[in-house]
Amino acid sequence: MRKIEAIIKPFKLDEVKDALNEIGIQGMTVTEVKGFGRQKGHTELYRGAEYVVDFIPKIKIEIVTSDDLAPKVVNVIEKSAKTGKIGDGKIFVYQVEDVVRIRTGERGESAV
Repeated sequence: MRKIEAIIKPFKLDEVKDALNEIGIQGMTVTEVKGFGRQKGHTELYRGAEYVVDFIPKIKIEIVTSDDLAPKVVNVIEKSAKTGKIGDGKIFVYQVEDVVRIRTGERGESAV
């Protein structure tokens, strides 16, 4: 199994979710996060005062799926989250050793 973690722009969430739903992904965890990469934040003007926004709002999507489906999931996220501009985000793929469904005690892919 693989865990796929994607950091994307917030306005792309619905598009990514719909695209994942089309390939059969039914479960995911979504978290509002803040961070920066090459963007390194930006300066804004508010009521005449200039201030630096160090951390940019992003969305983190976490999905655990089978080894077979993982490349397709990565592809779908990459295509649907892309704007072609700086700050589009990153996708990380991890090996998952085991999963346990707490309610039933199921283990492995059947627990996902």
